[in-house]
Amino acid sequence: MTNVTLVAGFLLVGFSDIQELQILYGVLFLMIYLAILMSNFLIITLTTLDLKLQTPMYFFLKNLSFLDVFLVSVPIPKFIVNSLTYNNSISTLGCAFQLLLMTSFAAGEVLVLTAMSYDRYVAICCPLNYEVTMNAGACVLMAGVSWVIGGLFGALYTAGTFFMPFCGSNVIPQFFCDVSSLLRISCPETLLVVYISIGIGICLGMSCFICIVISYVYIFSTVLKIPTVKGQSKVFSTCFPHLIVFTLFIITACFVYLKPSPNPPSVIDRLLSVIYTVVPPVLNPVIYSLKNKDMKQALMRLLHKTCVHQSHSI
Repeated sequence: MTNVTLVAGFLLVGFSDIQELQILYGVLFLMIYLAILMSNFLIITLTTLDLKLQTPMYFFLKNLSFLDVFLVSVPIPKFIVNSLTYNNSISTLGCAFQLLLMTSFAAGEVLVLTAMSYDRYVAICCPLNYEVTMNAGACVLMAGVSWVIGGLFGALYTAGTFFMPFCGSNVIPQFFCDVSSLLRISCPETLLVVYISIGIGICLGMSCFICIVISYVYIFSTVLKIPTVKGQSKVFSTCFPHLIVFTLFIITACFVYLKPSPNPPSVIDRLLSVIYTVVPPVLNPVIYSLKNKDMKQALMRLLHKTCVHQSHSI
């Protein structure tokens, strides 16, 4: 007979049982979280205020930054509070919201990255039709569809996971409510719905991956036909940041969700979850800003306007 337990809440296992180390981890994650917020909000500010960045590529980059901010804002603040207060509990409703929002924003991020690859394909392979194809309405539609489909997938998976009671322990051996941990304590009656949701997610991810691969096959074949090395490097400079971000996001996600994990998960599994959650939002602004001439110039213009405004107000 299945041991069905009505779970009123869960216990999140951090990186240490020692209170001093928990506080240290909390402060460290707080610093990382603030760095993520500042860097991504800088991109959002530049792409919103600078007229020269009002292009489809930077429109999608702004959406990506919003998704990065929302994605890390779901698990990290809770982990910081738990570490500083030495309290690892989370309510069932809070866990459900974590799962809903994280799966929604992660799926939305994959879809936005797919839209960005299509934007680069049209810009490089069909430049004469670029303004017509990637008009404002089309960009808003693609971004909107990315957010909506991400939200629907998150709702589907969360509803399937929390539809039935959980069986067994209420301890989640991660610092947030992750997929694999909830699967371990889900009742057998729930698993069919959950696996259907996972199957839909895999199909969605594979479809995006195939679309991006096809886009870059055409992009690289077109770029290699450019006669000058300078022309090739200029085109590659707009493509490689997107390709690096997508590769990083997919690889870390595969390590977290597709790698067979021991029971209970090891420290390596927890570190991989940190990498998947924190590293892409940290590196996205670095990859797109420090290596992007347009972003640097936009930042200089913003700083110049700010200095001029302050000097006039004195």
